[in-house]
Amino acid sequence: MLKVERIEEENGVSTRRTGRAGRYIRQHEGYQAFITAPLPPNPPVHVDPQMQVLLSQAELALGRLDGSTQTLPGPDLFVFMYVRKEAVLSSQIEGTQSSLDDLLQAEAKIFSPDRPRDVGEVLNYVDAMNYGLEHLQTLPVSVRLIRAIHKRLLKGVRGSQHQPGELRTTQNWIGPSGCTLNEAAFIPPPASEVPKALGDWERFLHGDREMPLLVNVGLAHAQFETIHPFLDGNGRIGRLLITFLLCERGILQKPVLYLSYYFRRHRQQYYDLLQAVRDTGDWESWLKFFFQGIAEVSQEATTTARRIVELREKHWALIIERFGRVAANGLKVLESLYSRPIITVNDTVKMTGTSFTAANQLMKKFVAYRMLSEITGHARNRRFRYDAYIDLFAEEVKDG
Repeated sequence: MLKVERIEEENGVSTRRTGRAGRYIRQHEGYQAFITAPLPPNPPVHVDPQMQVLLSQAELALGRLDGSTQTLPGPDLFVFMYVRKEAVLSSQIEGTQSSLDDLLQAEAKIFSPDRPRDVGEVLNYVDAMNYGLEHLQTLPVSVRLIRAIHKRLLKGVRGSQHQPGELRTTQNWIGPSGCTLNEAAFIPPPASEVPKALGDWERFLHGDREMPLLVNVGLAHAQFETIHPFLDGNGRIGRLLITFLLCERGILQKPVLYLSYYFRRHRQQYYDLLQAVRDTGDWESWLKFFFQGIAEVSQEATTTARRIVELREKHWALIIERFGRVAANGLKVLESLYSRPIITVNDTVKMTGTSFTAANQLMKKFVAYRMLSEITGHARNRRFRYDAYIDLFAEEVKDG
């Protein structure tokens, strides 16, 4: 992260870096805290030819992604795994170790002594994300909504002592683990300034509708991270907001665009550009990076959607050709795997209405044709994993 250089002052207010994003003001305790300027930036964002190209590419890629998800056999099935992939990646940025498999196995109630303890944080992320998406039907993206999401995000996990769902009432700071306030790389607004800053932020979200939507979203994300309104969980909430805003405005019909993979892959650049906004008011470089990320991730998600369709068609044909009289039940199981990619024999019994013996035989067929693999190694309470489907999402999660 960019280090804050010594700032020249006049009456406690920084003079070198007073600008478009805000200003550093010395507090009574002696440290410099950043006071945000309301959005939009003044002077306005300068859209040069390079930014215009990046913005157009991002909008085009988003449109293709939205169209591709509508061709899926069930768009909500795609959403199921994308939500979980994002939960893992966004949590990894904050230091968790849990993988996509750890999350899926925890949801399938598979006990593993080797599973990272922080999987609870990822489970909470899935819950918070789903809660937010559900309530977008009746609530706009707002301070009220993000507080409710934040409460679910931190419930019962690391950070639960940091006032879940409540705006902070003390000063926080950003810097290396264990650093003190005086060693911080960046100090957000004092707690007394947070309600006003968030009020300005919320008015901006739902104000100027003539501004290109992606410019609005990019500015809003960076501003939220600068305000840092909670004692913990700001990064995860800020990244969720991007997709929530795209869905609220109707740019995406389904929440399938998550930037955590891009932000993790370019983590230092992400931090540096956010800090450059604060220090020099360079909104333009941040927005170009943001648009490029949207284009790249949209293209990757579109490819994944196409591969899901191809995989489903391949396995559908295999079941019809090879499963004989139990093909109908096999297809029921196959369809269920796109929203529940780890299942048991008892799950199959409930799904097909057959006996345990018949369901067990059906599972054997899936294993024989390498569509499922048994992952517990137990004689009882076995779990079966839809490898090819999970691996479509796990590839990027493993790519550090």
